[in-house]
Amino acid sequence: MIQSFRMAMKSIAGNKFRAFLTMLGIIIGVMALVVLVSLVNGATGTVTDTISSLGTDLLTVSVEDDKGSPITLDTLDEWMDEDGIGEIAPVGTTSATGKYGSTSSTVTVYGTTPAYQSINALTLLLGRFVKSSDVDNHTNVCIINEAAATDLIGYTDCLGAEISLDGMKFTVVGVLEDDDDSLTSLFTSDSMVAYIPYTTLMRLSSTGSSEITSCYGSSEEDSDMDTAEAAMTQLLLDRFEEDEDAFTVSSQDVLEDAMSSITSILSVLLGGIAAISLIVGGIGIMNIMLVTVTERTREIGIRKAIGASRRVILQQFLLESVVLCMIGCAIGVFLSWTILQVVSTVVSSLSLTFTMSWNVVVIAIVFCFFIGVVFGLYPANKAAKLPPIEALHYGG
Repeated sequence: MIQSFRMAMKSIAGNKFRAFLTMLGIIIGVMALVVLVSLVNGATGTVTDTISSLGTDLLTVSVEDDKGSPITLDTLDEWMDEDGIGEIAPVGTTSATGKYGSTSSTVTVYGTTPAYQSINALTLLLGRFVKSSDVDNHTNVCIINEAAATDLIGYTDCLGAEISLDGMKFTVVGVLEDDDDSLTSLFTSDSMVAYIPYTTLMRLSSTGSSEITSCYGSSEEDSDMDTAEAAMTQLLLDRFEEDEDAFTVSSQDVLEDAMSSITSILSVLLGGIAAISLIVGGIGIMNIMLVTVTERTREIGIRKAIGASRRVILQQFLLESVVLCMIGCAIGVFLSWTILQVVSTVVSSLSLTFTMSWNVVVIAIVFCFFIGVVFGLYPANKAAKLPPIEALHYGG
């Protein structure tokens, strides 16, 4: 085996450029497999971390058909007394023209209750959030984000300032920190946001309806989200005549599961494309090994004439095929690591990190070994079957 390995290395070293061209298909295939799958895994990790940073203690409830039994603020207060369910906050949305002095712009307005802040982990820069008294008294107060304070009013220290939302005056009582990881910033592209009491939104919006069709919920402190989701689902089923199509209840886990499913499919597809590249590289290995067998026919005849067995000849050429593949694989893995380091440096400002997936490297190594054996077997077997007399008389 050691002698066959030395002969294989000597043969490869004797035709360096040809050996490199032969390995090129394997190198490219390994690079495609390792780099593409590692990039997908890196992007997946970043997105998953972003979703996790939003917190998993969040339920989203949407009602499509209330079956003549609409949900109200009193209904939510009753539900918060149920086991497993923590806080619940209604959320209504409308678009309004915000105006301060001579400056005006479109503002996305959210109507909600005090629980919304803790459920969505909103951080106040100044002032306070909506209070229960604001909801009870339909108070015209608003909490705006930093972007709205800066672009509409002109400065963030704007507590007490009065802005107009669709002609209705509101007093700014709080300013929220802009957070790129917040739920609102993740799913909306609006830069200016204002939060007002839910009851006040009824007067501001065109419908003026008190019916709640969307709300956020959380689990109790000593409970988990599965329990809260099950409790909320059962409450809605009881209210809407066991009609599962009348509403939807989802949690943050749904986003993570969906992302994992998508990236898993993408990894398999990219891995399949890279595997095709490796197979093409294997065909190149077979081609060059057939050429090598033809060039070394007399050598094969001499070795057989002095006693080399068919197994030894088969082993020699099969090992040479495997060595070609494994050297190509090693070069491909090294270049993949280099590319990933460069890409990580370039996109470091985007908080993306791409590291080599060693599971994929192991798969690439095993696959290359398999290709070396499969595509080297026919040329090696052809060399082993050559009759000594014919091989010695070969004049090619």
